Amino acid sequence: MNGKTPGFNVIGQLAALRRYALSLVRNPDDAEDLVHDALVKAYERQSTFRTGANVRNWLMSILHNAHIDRLRQRHSQKRRHDAAAEVAETSVPANQDHSVRLTQLRNAFFSLPEEQREALHLVAIEELSYQEAADTLGIPVGTLMSRVARARQRLRAFEQNGAAAPVTHLRIVGGTGDDQQ
Repeated sequence: MNGKTPGFNVIGQLAALRRYALSLVRNPDDAEDLVHDALVKAYERQSTFRTGANVRNWLMSILHNAHIDRLRQRHSQKRRHDAAAEVAETSVPANQDHSVRLTQLRNAFFSLPEEQREALHLVAIEELSYQEAADTLGIPVGTLMSRVARARQRLRAFEQNGAAAPVTHLRIVGGTGDDQQ
């Protein structure tokens, strides 16, 4: 793909790859994604291409295998979703008040600043240690702990007040707030 391997003309194979991908997935957008994935894999495995081999066959094989991988992934995901649906069907639906409260809490979580939300998600939902979460976000552990604490504080305020936590970093400038418009 960098032009150093003789006989390795990937650009000349794009039309054939696109046609084959389209015949496999029957959707132009999915076909482009499949071709892209196959080309990335081919680039990563360029060193395995044998000089003198048919580059078209090699690329078609990679494309086919990428398609099979996607089908397996979808099948596996469908099985997980079906299993989750079975569990969900046996659970008792929450009463209306509880459902409304959970929706409010979810909205409060999503209204957290992004850095607090992602820190809290990694620690509370994904159950990463503080160190693992800090490494994932590329920040010091102390910064992560501070973000988690602020996020929890906002959610606690939401729970205590029954409404979204107030925005504390904004203030009214000028006027008394009693002004008529």
